[in-house]
Amino acid sequence: MNVKFLNPFVEAAFEVLKAETGFSLRRGDLGLEKGVYVTEDLTVILSLVGQVEGTVFYSMGMPTALSLVSQMMGAQVTSLDPLAQSAVAELGNVITGRASVKLSHAGYESVISPPTLLLGNGARISTLDFPRLIVPLEFEGGQVTIHLALREGRGSMLRSGQLPTPPRPEV
Repeated sequence: MNVKFLNPFVEAAFEVLKAETGFSLRRGDLGLEKGVYVTEDLTVILSLVGQVEGTVFYSMGMPTALSLVSQMMGAQVTSLDPLAQSAVAELGNVITGRASVKLSHAGYESVISPPTLLLGNGARISTLDFPRLIVPLEFEGGQVTIHLALREGRGSMLRSGQLPTPPRPEV
């Protein structure tokens, strides 16, 4: 994991969470994990491809998710209905999008996937040979932990229209 990819994600998370919830954040101690990731109650998963490649997880417990969504919606949310699920997934999407813009300004172009929301704790996800840099973000509503399993991409990014089309197979 290249630590130069850390700051864009931390800065983006601080900016987005402050703007969307009004919470003041503080970063906890960084960690490095090489084993499997075991999910919390909610995990937002996004992938990056291009000059930065890998996966980002945003994990949190249910009370934290409900606190975030309540702040975003301006009303007490007590269950994670489809609208609340969408709000949590979109937080991860916006943070990652903002971080990818910051990475682009530093010379690392990448494209992000749509978010996937994994519900339920205890699932085991392997990032294979990508070690994860773990960044806890603490605030009065709880804690969101960012897991960055990223590395520098292996080449320049091609758009699908730039890829050569293989010949049609004979049948």
